[in-house]
Amino acid sequence: MADAMMAWPELRNPFDARPLHADGETTVLYQGRSVTLAETASGDGLLVRTEDLPRINGFEVKPEGACLGDMCVPLRDGLLVNRDGRDWLDLLAFADALQQPWVGDTQARVWSFAEIPAHRQNTLQDAMVPDIEVTDRAGNVVRFADLKGKKALIVTWSSW
Repeated sequence: MADAMMAWPELRNPFDARPLHADGETTVLYQGRSVTLAETASGDGLLVRTEDLPRINGFEVKPEGACLGDMCVPLRDGLLVNRDGRDWLDLLAFADALQQPWVGDTQARVWSFAEIPAHRQNTLQDAMVPDIEVTDRAGNVVRFADLKGKKALIVTWSSW
């Protein structure tokens, strides 16, 4: 009699421990993206190279600090750590300064960061409706651009 095989070979033995990535690598999950860092500093926390910051969360390191658009965070002593003769950014302290929730698995070297509250608030305040056209019940074409400066209640419905 033939051996039964599962369609997904990687699920054959769920108790077989496998590394998520190569030795020395770290994975950062941020806004639906998975960023693999080839190098992080050893020790507690998550110490990353400052040049990896734009890839991780979009922040750019400038003389005034780490900036994302018009939001800048000064890189004070607690955020920059000198280890092994190199400067590292403590990404967890950086997230705490932004009041950004995070969770991490130090053993698997995987960290996940939620959205930055200040960034979410700015998005809601500055949100613009896309310029689209809809037909009203009388058959007239209504453009959202025509409603600029006016209050509008938009009701949508879907059968699914």
